[in-house]
Amino acid sequence: LIEEKDAIHIDIDKIGHDVVTIDDVKKELIKTFGEDVLINNEISRKKLGNIVFNSSQAMDKLTKITWQYMEREVDKLLLENKDKVIILDWLLLPKTKYFKICDKRILLDIPLEIRIKRAMKRDNITKEQFLLRDNAGINYNEKDFDHVIKNNEEKYLMEMINLL
Repeated sequence: LIEEKDAIHIDIDKIGHDVVTIDDVKKELIKTFGEDVLINNEISRKKLGNIVFNSSQAMDKLTKITWQYMEREVDKLLLENKDKVIILDWLLLPKTKYFKICDKRILLDIPLEIRIKRAMKRDNITKEQFLLRDNAGINYNEKDFDHVIKNNEEKYLMEMINLL
């Protein structure tokens, strides 16, 4: 469906996962959070998550280290795809410069139990780990969005695409 609309989906969370493999980022993360964040000489997102989702100061440090690389990659993707519809997907998008420049802002209001099940399956985490992560997130004001999709089924993506 995205191809039919000549659109691309940019998962900014995925970009964040990728930047921790960059040598400079990895070195800075180890310097900041210690070697305990490593498994087999690679940054463990689970171990890092256990630190940053328990402390807003630690989350701020992680953001300071990674965001410049993430932003650079998002900017590159936006430039390369300026002739397409671009779907920016990220929990923290409202805290970025990108939220203000979006033509349409769509909030997917998915019930907590469904979000828990999806995250547990996708990220291989426990319910407790999800709740820790979710509590570190942000609260949204629906008035900041052009559309709010309250849907607990997989068809929400179709609904979103139809709004484009």
